[in-house]
Amino acid sequence: MPTTNFMTRYYLKKILIFKSLLSFRSLKNIFLLLGFFPLIIIAVSCEEGATTIGKNILPGSDFVSLKTIDTLSARSFTQFDDSIRTDNPSNSYLGRLDDSYFGSTAGELVSQVRLSNEWDGSQTYTVDSVKLILKFLTTKGTVSTDYFRTLKISEIAKQIYTDSAYYSHSPLPLTGFSVSGIRLPRTLRSDTINDVTLTVPVEFGNYIIRDTSQFFYSSTKADFRSYFKGIRIQLDAGQDPLLVSLSLTSTITTTGYYNNYFDIYMHDSAGTQQQYLLILDAVNKNAAYNRFIHDFSTADIDKKIKHINDNYRDSLSYLQCLNGVYTKIKIPGLANLKNTGDFLGKFGINKARLVVPYKIDGNLYKHTTIPTGLYLRYRTTTGHKWVVPDYSIDTYHQFFDGVADTVNNVYNFNIATFVQKYFNDKADTILPDLEVFQSLGTKNVILKANNNKTPIKFEFNYTKF
Repeated sequence: MPTTNFMTRYYLKKILIFKSLLSFRSLKNIFLLLGFFPLIIIAVSCEEGATTIGKNILPGSDFVSLKTIDTLSARSFTQFDDSIRTDNPSNSYLGRLDDSYFGSTAGELVSQVRLSNEWDGSQTYTVDSVKLILKFLTTKGTVSTDYFRTLKISEIAKQIYTDSAYYSHSPLPLTGFSVSGIRLPRTLRSDTINDVTLTVPVEFGNYIIRDTSQFFYSSTKADFRSYFKGIRIQLDAGQDPLLVSLSLTSTITTTGYYNNYFDIYMHDSAGTQQQYLLILDAVNKNAAYNRFIHDFSTADIDKKIKHINDNYRDSLSYLQCLNGVYTKIKIPGLANLKNTGDFLGKFGINKARLVVPYKIDGNLYKHTTIPTGLYLRYRTTTGHKWVVPDYSIDTYHQFFDGVADTVNNVYNFNIATFVQKYFNDKADTILPDLEVFQSLGTKNVILKANNNKTPIKFEFNYTKF
């Protein structure tokens, strides 16, 4: 109820009366006080009336009302979109993962390579060998086998640019030149960084240096980037799935060396040895993007996802790594509330929280196998997607949360700022739809939804001024 300072007067008066009673020590004074008791009751009654009546002469702006709405339901659906931008990635992935629920996911890398230095045009060189040095930041899957996994490197036929958009399923024309059978070590270490040096067929080096007059960079004419437009790298994981990650972000300014590059060993006519690098993680960043291929049909028959992009309100929704399926959440009640009732005047959102439970099966899906944190984005009528503003309120994103609560088996998302922004958007460009996603990592999670015994909850209260 509304509260004013008049209410405190009644409380204080009762305290003073009680103290007065204790201060009368003679019987005569006590009888005198009893004689005045009816008058005191009348006075108190007057004060009680004043606390109620007094509020009517105050302006409405002196009061606030705290309100909770517990009837807003959240609906969730499993979606898939292969037109997700993957250019300029911070991490790239090679190989394949298999999952009983999600099927198989393969990752490829498309990138330019950069010359390490100006070519010495006075000499003719013969290629002796070519090495590919890579730093695998993570490895997931079967790390040890009795056979060699191999890489395949193919030349792309169309130049790519750092300021252009590329998608996981962008068409990729090739020239037809490729080298394959590049062996990885049979044993990789799990849960740690693997630095590998791979032997690349000499044909690759010979092909690169076939016309060294193109070994320069220019902003006004065709240069090395149009001569050798770039490569696609694929990892054949074989019968045992393996997915590795690497970063194309340069660390040479802090470490003093590159992590991912080709090293071409050569000699000139006099037998003088020479090395030449083609760099993947160059300081002058190469144009690059990731390619992901998802095959949901390879999942186990009794576990595979049955409803994708059909708006079916299943009891489970799904969230996959590497731009796979994701969960869309609709809160239709927000649209019904907007521009009606309390939200036509002055109001403030105190709490808007999505509580999203996840499934643990004790086998494939345990607390250690699911993503430690998830993100939310919203859509606009223009088709753009943005991370909810609550994520950036504080440095460590503690207000937004999004971290797995392994005690209650839920992800909590605080979105009060987003809801306030949605209600204040009089142009109706923001949609009351949210998407749960993860930006990095190789972990999947299954979420409970809709008619599940523990569905998604939306907690909402606000202040009306």
